[in-house]
Amino acid sequence: MTHPQHNDGLLGAEERRAPRRLVAHALTLLGRMERADPQLSQTAEAALLAWRQQSPKNEEAAATAWRIWQLTGQSEARALLPMPPRAEDRPASRRRAMGLLGVVGFAAAAVAGARFYWGQPLEVLALHTPRGRTLTRTLDDGTRLDLDSLTAVQVRFFRDRRTVHLLEGEARFGVTHDAERPFIVTCAWGSVQVVGTAFTVSAREGRMRVAVAEGRVLVRATNAPAAAVSLTLGPGEAVETDATGLGSPWAIDVADVAAWRQGWLVFRNTPLPEVVARWNDYLGQPIRLDPDARLERLRISGRFALRDLQGFLDALPLMVPIQVRRPADGPTEIQVRR
Repeated sequence: MTHPQHNDGLLGAEERRAPRRLVAHALTLLGRMERADPQLSQTAEAALLAWRQQSPKNEEAAATAWRIWQLTGQSEARALLPMPPRAEDRPASRRRAMGLLGVVGFAAAAVAGARFYWGQPLEVLALHTPRGRTLTRTLDDGTRLDLDSLTAVQVRFFRDRRTVHLLEGEARFGVTHDAERPFIVTCAWGSVQVVGTAFTVSAREGRMRVAVAEGRVLVRATNAPAAAVSLTLGPGEAVETDATGLGSPWAIDVADVAAWRQGWLVFRNTPLPEVVARWNDYLGQPIRLDPDARLERLRISGRFALRDLQGFLDALPLMVPIQVRRPADGPTEIQVRR
């Protein structure tokens, strides 16, 4: 990258003649070059170079902007954007120093104002579903968000990114494509980044689970060895992350992704305690699982209608060695078969 040339350590006479509106424009482009997205940063750098070449005034304004950027300490990228050599500093008169302070103050205010503007979210939502209820919400960008029972999310859409923090529960995302604003879902155990696709993310029992119905997603673990920091999933794939990092992906039926939206709970070799916990997300009086280690080793597979709890309880003893007790004055209990 080429840089504007400077004749002294402060602002040269030619630089001071650059109109403030041109300097402000150059500062805006410099600010965009600090964006986290490398592609957007490169686009801003190319735009600045083309703008400088349009006229001598633009080149003067760019030179002024570069010097202000250095003097105000605004850019974290200064080490990556070396300034050109400068000549011996000449003694500055009080008038020149005051003029410099005025320009620097104006530029600093412009930079701060631009950063404040770009940093403000366009949409902020806090959504929560109670036990036994689900929620569907279409966001401002057209993305569809479905929340399972006992789910809480925080939504923040910015000009350069869209973020959803999953506090607990499970959510399905039908993401609208926007190449300039990646869609990122985070929770305590990892993150998922997409451009446009349909997938679910759950945060339960100390882990995050991601299942993809359409498109592709990049899954990152919050804590993972260097060899397994991220993983790309496609349709019909799922993976889990926990405090130890990423697990191995496995194949799923895309029809089972967010099956709770159609009133079904689907289990594939799922531990019995997890099965009972999922049912309890929807029940006013939760099922009680006996604290027996043998029950923890039992696994369940099947597709069960949420409206038919009794059908699930009748089928359970046929699949695994348990017995179901239904006291008249208490919760249903699941015990090891005697």
